Amino acid sequence: MIKSAKPGRANRIADQIQRDVAELIQKEVSNPKAGLVTLTGCEITPDYAHATIYFTSIGSTPEEATEALNSAAPMLHSRIFKLLKIHTVPQLHFVYDKSVERGFEMDKLIKEARAEDSEKIKGE
Repeated sequence: MIKSAKPGRANRIADQIQRDVAELIQKEVSNPKAGLVTLTGCEITPDYAHATIYFTSIGSTPEEATEALNSAAPMLHSRIFKLLKIHTVPQLHFVYDKSVERGFEMDKLIKEARAEDSEKIKGE
């Protein structure tokens, strides 16, 4: 996930939230609907009120994983509140990151196009 240009402090906080949430998910989220979760990015609003955390998941559908993580968000928020030493800890919102799937689709299309090109060259 490409991060938008953010001021240094906001960028550091977003990175720290991503690291802490990843660790907490691994240790404390026991919902099997979440599957195996990998966090791919974190964006934080300028007022630090909300953090959008992008993720991918293996072993569950995007909808199930999103629902499981968003239901765990209040617990994760309270844990993050204890870890971070900042005045405002953002509310956590989880969004499935489709960029990985799009990358695989693009790779498949490129391979198919190359195969077609090589068949055309062989046919000439």
